[in-house]
Amino acid sequence: MKPATLAELKKELHHRSGEEILQLCLRLARFKKENKELLTYLLFESEDEAAFVEGVKTAVEGMFQEINVKSYHYIKKSVRKILATLKRYIRYSGKRETEVELLLHFCQELRDMRPSLGGNITLKNLYQRQLAYIEKRIPLLHEDLQHDYGQLLAGLRAQG
Repeated sequence: MKPATLAELKKELHHRSGEEILQLCLRLARFKKENKELLTYLLFESEDEAAFVEGVKTAVEGMFQEINVKSYHYIKKSVRKILATLKRYIRYSGKRETEVELLLHFCQELRDMRPSLGGNITLKNLYQRQLAYIEKRIPLLHEDLQHDYGQLLAGLRAQG
């Protein structure tokens, strides 16, 4: 089955009643965890972006504390999983400020992690790639935010 384009879906949704759209959304939410998470964000968390960001930061800190540090293999696997989860939350928000702030927090947590990432080239490269990505995203923000986040980025580069 070939999925319809976004334009076709939009056109079809215009012809549906509110009750039909409600039932479609609920059915869609049953199938994938990501759909349910996105719907939760849109309905409950999108109004207060600062609280959403703080909640995600707390979740990331918790995930970093749960990492099995017995071997770099498990550390790498866990860090990649944390980054994938973080990117998913960033996609839900769709705001550049949120993206930069959460990625900066991820890099701070990664840098502060013990054992240090200096002992593993893969983790060091992942850290450097994220810093480079953040550096590309900062110029797209408002001037005041550019300055603030630029200073945080410079501090991470100096320490890492």
